[in-house]
Amino acid sequence: MTMLATFLLLLVAALHLYFLVLEMFLWTRPLGLKTFRNTPEKAATTRVLAANQGLYNGFLAAGLLYAAGTGSREFATFFLGCVVVAGLYGAWSVNRRIFFVQALPAIAGLLALFL
Repeated sequence: MTMLATFLLLLVAALHLYFLVLEMFLWTRPLGLKTFRNTPEKAATTRVLAANQGLYNGFLAAGLLYAAGTGSREFATFFLGCVVVAGLYGAWSVNRRIFFVQALPAIAGLLALFL
């Protein structure tokens, strides 16, 4: 794996660790409310769902970190592909900015992996 591909892989992993923290621990706090444009009432009722999302983001981060640590192109491809799919679905179903924050860095990582 090239240095650029490894850097992008680690960047996407770091983003997903950040998403984990936001969704599992900061969902009802000021930063979480601002980030996700939630009201305290809505955040309180969706807290468990957000924590579940955060856990899944942690699994993605773990897979990406494993790929970076082992240099496995196969794992990197699989987990970056999962992030792209999640980002595309989020952009379609929730907010277009998810494409730029989640899917685009993963697409860049995939391109760096194969070019």
